[in-house]
Amino acid sequence: MKFLKLLLLLFVVQMQAQQGGMWIPSLLEGMNETEMKNLGMKMSASDIYDVNKSSLKDAVPQFNGGCTAEVISSKGLLLTNHHCGYSQIQSHSTVEHDYLTDGFWAMKMEDEIPNKDLEVTFIVKIEDVTTQILNGVEALNSEADKQKKIQENISNLNKSFAKESYQGIKIRTFFEGNQYMLFVTESYTDIRLVGAPPSSIGKFGSDTDNWVWPRHTGDFSLFRIYADKNNRPADYSKDNIPYTPKHFLPVSLDGVSEDDFTLVFGYPGRTTEYLPAVAIEQIVKETNPAKIEIRDRALKVTDGFMRKDKAIKIQYASKYAGIANYWKKWIGETQGLIKSNAVQIKRDQEATFQQKIIKAGKQAEYGNLLADFEKNYEEILPYTVSRDYFMEVVLRNTELLGLGFKLYQLEQIQAMRGDQALMDRRDNLVDGLDDFYKNFNLQVDEKVFEQLIDLYLNKSPQQFIPADLKNTNIAQLTASVYGTSKMTTYAGVKELLTGDSQTVLKNLNNDKGYQLVKSLGEAFLKNVNPKYEQINTQLSALQRTYMKAQLELNTDARIFPDANSTLRVTYGKVKGYEPRDAVAYEPVTYLDGIMEKYIPNDYEFDVSQKLIDLYNVKDYGPYGENGKMPVNFIGTNHTTGGNSGSPAIDANGNLIGLNFDRVWEGTMSDVYYDPAICRNIMVDMRYVLFIIDKYAGAKNLIDEMKLVHPKKGKQSAKKQKVKNKRKKN
Repeated sequence: MKFLKLLLLLFVVQMQAQQGGMWIPSLLEGMNETEMKNLGMKMSASDIYDVNKSSLKDAVPQFNGGCTAEVISSKGLLLTNHHCGYSQIQSHSTVEHDYLTDGFWAMKMEDEIPNKDLEVTFIVKIEDVTTQILNGVEALNSEADKQKKIQENISNLNKSFAKESYQGIKIRTFFEGNQYMLFVTESYTDIRLVGAPPSSIGKFGSDTDNWVWPRHTGDFSLFRIYADKNNRPADYSKDNIPYTPKHFLPVSLDGVSEDDFTLVFGYPGRTTEYLPAVAIEQIVKETNPAKIEIRDRALKVTDGFMRKDKAIKIQYASKYAGIANYWKKWIGETQGLIKSNAVQIKRDQEATFQQKIIKAGKQAEYGNLLADFEKNYEEILPYTVSRDYFMEVVLRNTELLGLGFKLYQLEQIQAMRGDQALMDRRDNLVDGLDDFYKNFNLQVDEKVFEQLIDLYLNKSPQQFIPADLKNTNIAQLTASVYGTSKMTTYAGVKELLTGDSQTVLKNLNNDKGYQLVKSLGEAFLKNVNPKYEQINTQLSALQRTYMKAQLELNTDARIFPDANSTLRVTYGKVKGYEPRDAVAYEPVTYLDGIMEKYIPNDYEFDVSQKLIDLYNVKDYGPYGENGKMPVNFIGTNHTTGGNSGSPAIDANGNLIGLNFDRVWEGTMSDVYYDPAICRNIMVDMRYVLFIIDKYAGAKNLIDEMKLVHPKKGKQSAKKQKVKNKRKKN
């Protein structure tokens, strides 16, 4: 296939070293390997990814489907972000044993805590299966038929591909459907909590400092993978043993300097780097502002309760952090897109693209692409905005409405599949609601509802609002729902769901809260979602063709596939930046900055007495540098959500940091990457070791790790010196 040969060519063209891009690790040989070595890397591409021998990929699993982690000992010790393990830490916390506030450290393996529904997934190998997946697709005319054939081919390959019984398969699309890769995986589900610093370290700066540099956050937590006696995945059992990895990362004690090579390995979630200008303009002017306003109101309500009540703070800590994270990201993204003039830059690029089409004689194939984008994005806009309001208000930020929609789905299931299907789903739902109500506060959710339903009914596209809800008195509606609905308590929901299917449906339809959700749900599913999906399917087909054209007409360009939660490599350097006139940021922060930000008893900037004492006497052990304790550093690596917990690796394959964030000025990098100001933020591994060793006294964990001095060429001897120094202390 001519196009596929061209696609492969893009991965082997050698170009001058530069940062940016999220690259498939199995395709690093050639251009990428040359670039990395020009940036200072001492490894080979096969050291990063190899099927036949251990390589870096074997130490970097996906953590619970949304983050990244790394194995840092021969006994399956796992490092990830504090915010990635936050829900597990929170689930084990009570008012009496508050691990969020006090931290948790297992001084021996018997103290490690099992976690329900937590898994880590390793990539065993990656194969290009484009030919198999696109077989028979090109001859079809309609987009629906093409997608049906693709799904049929994926299903057949899933069934026929040879693998071990304990392994899984994931097939993912790249370049908007122009390429398909198959991933063989191994998922471990016996994952135990080993250590976590208190939130005053792991979340220092909290929401104020989120997406901001300079940063001073010890955003890490420790888990351990357990396996059966054959080192294979197994459900939790007291007979399981620590997992023996194919590879684990040595930890560098040398730290970083500006211009040091950095490689970040992980599972970036989603980027849309190749959107047309019209799509970016809608993000800036329409969709982001709507979502920001919704979350802003929800956060203000929740924050008010959390500051006054410790029990509510524990209940809502994880949920609040999740809501706040993208709220602030969208604000920075919008500002960055405006400041960088991304829309106009894209329009200029599109003008050049149109000229290339004409020059190549491809008008018949690609000439109408940009005009078709304009037409379809204009048509989809009200449906996109309405969909965002529904997702944000009903499904994500108002807990009672989100639960109500799950109940509404029972009625839909009954209509499609009958009574028994409803009863089966009902039983599963009831069993899982105990955890929901454990972290549900009626007063908080009622106030959130009052704020958000006002936005939904008065600011979302009015043509899609149910007629019976127009001109509604918000206060009366709130009082009616939260004063009478049985969905407000676990006992009440169980009462609603008791009886045969007809009784359950009758009970639900007599409930005020359910009636509201049903009205909103029916309007969305009937008037919004079908048209949105129809136009979005057309846009997906246009985007696939647009991507194909970009690859064909820009053979000298650096083109990488958008992130899609698959294993990627991004490389760059430790580097400061200048975000504004007369403002220049250094690439490393220190413990001094924590003390400068310290506000006693403030939930974001409080500092524990133990850390203050260590700082005052400068007791940094072997982890300090010139009398200072490094905390965070930044680099030019191109990262996004899903890279949380990703290892930052030095030129020799050693762990130097832990990725956890991006800078405020560069949060638009999911849509438009600007190498001048886009920076990722990492915890310095020396700070991680310092907290584990000097703060927590968990020397058992330090002794598990392989500590190295790659810059000084010293390893085991220096590690012994570190141990001896600790013993004297």
